[in-house]
Amino acid sequence: MMRILLTKLLLILSIVSTGLLATEKSNKCEKSIKDYSGKDICIPKKMDRIVITCYGGASQEIALFMGANTIVAEPSIDRFQQFINVYPNLRDIKSVGTFNDVNLESLLKLNPDIVFVGVTSIPTNDRIKAMNIPVFTLGIGRHSISSLLEEFLHVGAILHKEQKAKELVKYWQTNMNLIEARVSKIKPADRKRVFYTSGSGGLSSENKQWWGDEFIRASGGINVASELPIKGTVSAEVLSVWNPDIIVISTNKSSNAPMNKLIDNPSFKNLKVHKNKAIYRAPIGTFWWDRPSPESILGFIWLSKILYPEEMDDIDLKIETKKFYKKFYDYSLSDEEYDHFFN
Repeated sequence: MMRILLTKLLLILSIVSTGLLATEKSNKCEKSIKDYSGKDICIPKKMDRIVITCYGGASQEIALFMGANTIVAEPSIDRFQQFINVYPNLRDIKSVGTFNDVNLESLLKLNPDIVFVGVTSIPTNDRIKAMNIPVFTLGIGRHSISSLLEEFLHVGAILHKEQKAKELVKYWQTNMNLIEARVSKIKPADRKRVFYTSGSGGLSSENKQWWGDEFIRASGGINVASELPIKGTVSAEVLSVWNPDIIVISTNKSSNAPMNKLIDNPSFKNLKVHKNKAIYRAPIGTFWWDRPSPESILGFIWLSKILYPEEMDDIDLKIETKKFYKKFYDYSLSDEEYDHFFN
């Protein structure tokens, strides 16, 4: 019994001492920057040890600005082989947990300079803040395009990469303007209608409050589910009434069942997408191109070329993707790697 009590006491002392170090560190505030939740976060000058406790493109965003050497903990990146190709040092980085399932003791032992968290895990985020560690909330899957671009600028400022953040935002704006200019020549009645669904089973949809709608609209399409009151599963009957020109299957789930069902289901044989073979899986680079991340602008270009091949014919997606990788990752993307994005 005495040994157990002594062990517990040593553990408490370890946490307290680490917490005191965090307190001392947090007092060295270099500047204050707003996070996704709108709160002003005191940012320390030293930024050598970064912990990430959320998915949603967070690791890809931090790595783009800082490389791999400053991330000391992050969620598993096993599903993103291209991300590992670009940043092989991150392959073996351990996780302290994700969202509301974070091991606070393990986190404290890493003595982080800052912790990047997701907006959906407020209870645990608050516990980390209570340990006097700087916590910056990211928008992850809740982003709009405008909030994502604003976050790039804020995170770039935090990590002392302001110029690179500005260049990234400029790249986005230039290409969104290009797509808009090309699509503006098309009459609203002739715009392509798109149904965007995940690969998790069923026929999921995203209305205008979610990134899927941003993805479609920025690419020049019309989201057939835009006016639904909430996102969620729709019936085969509803999809038949919508009869979209294009269906995009998100690859952010492991199951490919929905695509198989759409292709093989006799009840969909009269859909335009079935007749025209217009069902596509969204590509995966360092992250899913159909979800918010620094790289998702390439997803807009990809979808706009599918929707309007004549208007976008002179844009070579492979060349553009290689330019993006070289400019922002300092990585020479091979043809083989690029082709694998679409498998």
